[in-house]
Amino acid sequence: MTVILAAIAAFVAAVIQRITGLGFVLVLVGPIVLLYGPVEGVTIGVLLALVASLVAIPLVWRQIDWARSWWLIWPGIVAAPFGALLVRLLPDAALLLLIAGMAYLALMAGRISALSTSLTGRMGAVVSGSAAGFMHVASGLSGPPLAAYAVGDRWPQRSFAASAQLIFAVFGVVSVALRGLPVTPAEDVGTLVIATVAGIAIGTILSRNVSPRIARAAMLALAWAGATVVLVRGILALFM
Repeated sequence: MTVILAAIAAFVAAVIQRITGLGFVLVLVGPIVLLYGPVEGVTIGVLLALVASLVAIPLVWRQIDWARSWWLIWPGIVAAPFGALLVRLLPDAALLLLIAGMAYLALMAGRISALSTSLTGRMGAVVSGSAAGFMHVASGLSGPPLAAYAVGDRWPQRSFAASAQLIFAVFGVVSVALRGLPVTPAEDVGTLVIATVAGIAIGTILSRNVSPRIARAAMLALAWAGATVVLVRGILALFM
């Protein structure tokens, strides 16, 4: 039952990712952490996010802005080990609270206009990339710093969404190297990978008819619910 529920969550997250360009881990992190715990859940989520990005890259290859991507990628690679260190040092209850906190930050970052307006040029890219790399390893939630930079630097949406897949893929490889592979049975992980690939494929078809605004609304609803449940579980874990 656990792998079935996780596969459904991965499929839905992949569909939303393909339509909107963002949101895979934001949608997935709530259910995957509840099903597998804060360490293994994020490890699985990071691996599946890598798969989703690798599958999506060929579909958006021509829209990738390589120069902008590079100035986000290298600071993230430098900051990534610090995220891995934090995960190793914190107990499970603290990790749950950290994941919930990062999820809420991800949901609120776009509403803080001062944040976006301060993230411009190469300095803004370095700050955003560093935060994204750190957050990707710690929780898989690297999208918000990148999105904030895209808004502040007036990065066209199509090019940003395409470039984000490349950035997520690089951060995913680094995160898997630092966190290791899941300890969940290989057949279960394989099922989740298949669900993710299927979600990208179906999302590609649906993207022709489904408005990104509708997909974004679904993403936000699922992400708020997941973050809240993880937060409650983290608070309860403090007293157990």
